[in-house]
Amino acid sequence: MKYLSLFIFLFFITISSGMAQSKQLPHIAIAGLAIESSTFSPALTDEAAFHAKYGGDVFSLYPFLSIDSPLRSRAVWIPTLVGDALPGGAVTRQAYESLVGKTLDSLRNHLPLDGLYFDIHGAMSVVGLDDPEGDFITKIRKVVGRKTIISTSMDLHGNVSWRLAENTDLITCFRMAPHEDAMETRERAVANLLKRIESGKGKPAYKAWISVPILLPGEKTSTRIEPGKSLYAAVAPAAAQTGIIDAAIWIGYAWADEPRNHAVVMVTGDNKVVVASAAEELALRFWIYRNDFAFVAPVATLKECLDSAIKSDKHPFFISDMGDNPTAGGAGDVSWTLTEILKRPEFKSPGGPSLIYASIPGPELVKSAIKAGIGKTVDGFAGAKVDSRYAPPVHIKGTVESIAYGDKDAEVEAVIRVGSVHIIVTQKRKPYHREIDFTRLGLDPRKTDIVVVKIGYLQPELYAMRAAWIMALTPGGVDQNLERLNYKRIQRPMFPLDKNMKDPDLSAKWVPESD
Repeated sequence: MKYLSLFIFLFFITISSGMAQSKQLPHIAIAGLAIESSTFSPALTDEAAFHAKYGGDVFSLYPFLSIDSPLRSRAVWIPTLVGDALPGGAVTRQAYESLVGKTLDSLRNHLPLDGLYFDIHGAMSVVGLDDPEGDFITKIRKVVGRKTIISTSMDLHGNVSWRLAENTDLITCFRMAPHEDAMETRERAVANLLKRIESGKGKPAYKAWISVPILLPGEKTSTRIEPGKSLYAAVAPAAAQTGIIDAAIWIGYAWADEPRNHAVVMVTGDNKVVVASAAEELALRFWIYRNDFAFVAPVATLKECLDSAIKSDKHPFFISDMGDNPTAGGAGDVSWTLTEILKRPEFKSPGGPSLIYASIPGPELVKSAIKAGIGKTVDGFAGAKVDSRYAPPVHIKGTVESIAYGDKDAEVEAVIRVGSVHIIVTQKRKPYHREIDFTRLGLDPRKTDIVVVKIGYLQPELYAMRAAWIMALTPGGVDQNLERLNYKRIQRPMFPLDKNMKDPDLSAKWVPESD
C-alpha cells in the first residue's frame, strides 16, 4: 500500500511539474499566406492553390521546429494555418476571405498568446483589395490584441506597407536571391521572437521604415552579382550592431500596380541613434547603386537567343523564357515562345539540335497522351487558355515519350517529341528548376543541346549545370520591360520609370509601436 501511495504522490508531482513548465513556456501561434501575384496577368488564384496546412501538419514546413529541435522545446507552439501558393495571378476575394477567416477562427480558440510567428511572402494581390498582408495582420491584431508580439518573415521581393510595419513588432526578410537562405530567415524570425519574450525585453523600442522609390525585377537585383551582392552583404553587419534586433532590405514586387509596390528598408532595435543610422545608410547605399543594376545574365530577343544557342558548342545551353515565368507570377501558359521554336527549320527533324521545352499546360493533350500510350502519336493543342494575348493555343503533333503522375503542381506530365524538340506538357502549370524535374520524365538536361525554361534567373541546380545561359525578353504577365507595363497606381516618381527624378528623402520614419 505504501508503494502505491508513493507512486501516486510521484505521479502528481510529475504532472504538476509538467503543467507548471507548460504555463511558464510562452504560447506562440504560427500563421501565414504566401504568394507573388501579378496584376498584369489575367490569371486568378483560388484557395486550393495554397495547399494550406493546418494544426500539427504545419510543423512539416519548418525543419527547425521538428519535435526534437531546441527551438521547439522553448515554447508551446500553436500552429493555425499556413498556405504557400505557386506565384500567379491575383487571389480571388473568396479564397482570401476563406483562408483568413479560418486562421482567425483558430487564433480565437487559442487565446491568450504571448507571440505569433507570421510567415508571409509580401507580394499577394487580391481582387478588389489593396495591401492584403496589411489587411491580414490588422485582422490578426484585432483577435490577438496589442500585447502579443508578432514576428514576421518575408521574401525580399515582398512589399512592406506602413500598415504592415505598424502591426508587426519584429520583421526580417531573405538576404539572398535566389533565396537559398529562405529557411534560415524563417528560423531567424522565430529566434528573434523567442529572445524578446524570454528576456522580458518585449517589443522593440524603435522601428525605422524608409521608402526607397525604386522598382526593379529580381532578374536585375540578384545577389549573385554586383551591386546586389554588395548591397545585401551590408545587411548582416548592420543587424549585428549593439542596439539592433534586425535589419532588412526589400526590393519590392515589380509586377503589381499598388501604391505599396516599391523598395523599403526597415531596421528594428532599442537604440534610436543606431537604428536610424543603420536604416539610412542602407537606404542611401541602395539609392546610390540604382543605376548599376543590370540583368544577371545576357538578354536578347528570342530569335537572337535561339540563333546563339544553335551556333554554340556549349551544352546544355539554357534559355530563360522570362515573360511568362510562373515563379514570378506569370500565368505559365503563354504559348508564344513554343510557337516560335516550332517554326524554326533547325528543329523540324529528329536529327536537329535537341531541345527541351519546360513547359506548357495542356490538360486535354495530356489526356490524349495517356489514352494513346508511350511511343504513339498524339495531335492536339496546348497553352493560351488563361493568357492568349500573345499567341493562340500551340498545335502539337508528335510522339509520346513519357508520362508521369503525382507531381504537387503539374499533377500529370507528358513529354511529347516534335522533331528534335521534347515538349513537357502538363495538366497544370509547373516551374522546372531542379534536375529531378527532368530526369523523372526520362529527360537528361545535361546531355541536351538547348534547354528552354519558363523562369527568370536560374535556380541553383540549373545554374550549376549550365554551360551557357541567356535570358529571352519574351512577352507575358511578368514582362521584364517594365516600361511596357501600364502602371496607373504606383507612387511616382519611381526609378527607373522616371530616370531623371530628384533624390528622395531617405531619412528614417518612425513606425509607432503596435500597442
